[in-house]
Amino acid sequence: MIHRRAFLASVLAGALAGALAAPIAGAPLPAFAQTAQPAPGPDSLLNVSYDIARELFAAENALFVPFWKDKTGQQLTVNQSHAGSSRQARAILEGLDADVVTFNQVTDVDVLAKAGFVAKDWQKKFPNNASPYYSFPSFLVRAGNPKNIKDWSDLVRDDVQVIFPNPKTSGNARYTYLAAYAYALEKSNGDTAKADAFVKKLLANVPVFDTGGRGATTTFVERETGDVLVTFEAETRAIKDLYPDRKLEAVAPSVSLLAEFPVAVVDKVVDKRGSRPAATAYLEFLYSPAGQEVAAKAYHRVVNPEVAAKYKDQFPPVRLLKVEEVFGGWDKVQKNQFASGGKLDEVFVGR
Repeated sequence: MIHRRAFLASVLAGALAGALAAPIAGAPLPAFAQTAQPAPGPDSLLNVSYDIARELFAAENALFVPFWKDKTGQQLTVNQSHAGSSRQARAILEGLDADVVTFNQVTDVDVLAKAGFVAKDWQKKFPNNASPYYSFPSFLVRAGNPKNIKDWSDLVRDDVQVIFPNPKTSGNARYTYLAAYAYALEKSNGDTAKADAFVKKLLANVPVFDTGGRGATTTFVERETGDVLVTFEAETRAIKDLYPDRKLEAVAPSVSLLAEFPVAVVDKVVDKRGSRPAATAYLEFLYSPAGQEVAAKAYHRVVNPEVAAKYKDQFPPVRLLKVEEVFGGWDKVQKNQFASGGKLDEVFVGR
């Protein structure tokens, strides 16, 4: 699609202005980055990622490949696989040889860690709990915002149809579900019965559940179904740019849930393939000024202070809650919300 190509070109143009090799503080460069030398291992990597990250990593790859070639002399190909984050984790467990994962949900990396595919202390392998950038669930509405949608409370009105993917298959949608639940708990002073009723009504207002974020975007934009699309802030801004003729409007809610984007080397695969040096360098590159520029140009909020300051004017202030604060951490979320028979099953009636 021509819009996607234009978006990728704009991201690359901005990122090229950054220095390619300098690392973010706290992210040590591997030995290859100090002096050029031949790199061991295969000439390809597979990055298994979430559904709506195609363009982001296409842009990251376009800068990392020449960086790697300059430092090691190896011509590397970085292949991409995209689907709902939870589906991707299952695919790896079933045999998909991912060298690295770049997911949108901590629990999906934890699934791989518990199965021995990823180090148990994977969050200590890279800075910022192995999350090079972050976002949060936000809204995209139609031209002029005809339903006057401004906050989570508007999504449970009888006259509003909401579009987001199935929280049983999409990490994107699980963040939406948790953000809505957190909002409801805060508004009801911790009344879980009222929070349950809120998210149950929200789910009932979704006319169709796609399996991933990209499908939900197609439903909202191309099929013109629904009044509001709920997805990560970065995606709402990117979609708005991609479809200028639709005059879509990004709306940030008053409060949302911090969405980390965890990355990890898949040890079981890289040790088998001999691809650990390139895989590790690839994820470290996401923290470099150049890698952070790519993410910021794609409307992600980045962790590099200098790059974050450069792009701060494009981001409205939003109060962000944390999973640890509201739900007691991801282990409790998995057990209480998403496990079979958990809260999601209770409120996802008839779906």
